[in-house]
Amino acid sequence: MAKRHSLPATGTRTILLYHHRRQNCIVFFASSSPCQRIDSDLFPGISLWIKRDDLLHSQVSGNKFRKLKYPLLGLQGSNPHLVSMGGLWSNHIHALAHAAALAGYSSTGLIRAAEGVDSAMLEDCRRLGMQIRYVNRENYRLLRDQPDYWRQYLPETRPQHVWLPEGGSSPAALHGVAELVAEVNTSLGLCPDVFMLACGTGATMAGVLAGANGNSQVIGVAALKNAQYVHQDIKNLLQQAGYPEYDNYRLLSDFHHGGYAKISSVLMSFCETFVSQTGIPLEPVYTGKMLFALHELCMQAYFPEQTKVVAIHTGGLQGNRGFPDSTGLTPAINT
Repeated sequence: MAKRHSLPATGTRTILLYHHRRQNCIVFFASSSPCQRIDSDLFPGISLWIKRDDLLHSQVSGNKFRKLKYPLLGLQGSNPHLVSMGGLWSNHIHALAHAAALAGYSSTGLIRAAEGVDSAMLEDCRRLGMQIRYVNRENYRLLRDQPDYWRQYLPETRPQHVWLPEGGSSPAALHGVAELVAEVNTSLGLCPDVFMLACGTGATMAGVLAGANGNSQVIGVAALKNAQYVHQDIKNLLQQAGYPEYDNYRLLSDFHHGGYAKISSVLMSFCETFVSQTGIPLEPVYTGKMLFALHELCMQAYFPEQTKVVAIHTGGLQGNRGFPDSTGLTPAINT
């Protein structure tokens, strides 16, 4: 059984964005997230910490907070209308709607779904003032492939319209993610042997590679099928953000459990066991799959004995509302 550990106090503060109103500066803060030590028979042979980025902010959650930090800082002093894309349960769209509302910015979300389809995530976004536009699958692919295709969905585009890529995965996003590594090194007083994280667009992995600067191995667990394209995306993002090309990483592509937002009974059972042992809430789309992969590697004795591993909890817990059997993914008492 796991031993639960209390979370260390932290006084570090991270600025997400500035918004100027008249001559005053409104500042939106989040505490640096703690590293929680995990002792569990689910992960034999390693020394494991969870970087609790799910605790960064109550709504602008996890890696989305870090990805938005510098793109939004770059807009200080302006009054932008933010435009981005995502699915019915997109953590990025959800975080962006909250960040825009807190800053007093207007926003539009281009949502991959049939007209009129709804979700609790979209209800949140509308309540926060985000305009919702529905996009069919064919046109959604064009949004990914054609840099200016998003303009088709706004009646009139103006200079204040600012496009943020799917998942918030812009080159500037890497700088916010890279700061995570220094936080870990300071918190633990050492550089871990391995960082482990879930991969969607590859931006979080690229940011961790940038922050690690070749000093730790980085293992990414793809949350979707046919993820080999992520290698090129990581390379491109690092280059565009001004970082060297790093090769000290491994991408695991066999733990997607059927594809993006797909789950399996064995995955859900593992997640429920992890939550009951540790008191750390999970979602099965990203962090759950990553921790399941880490469990499997440990059971195969993949790591040398007592390898120091930091697994990154990238938040996104709001997405659990899309799974009818997710009650076991939230502990009765969150430690």
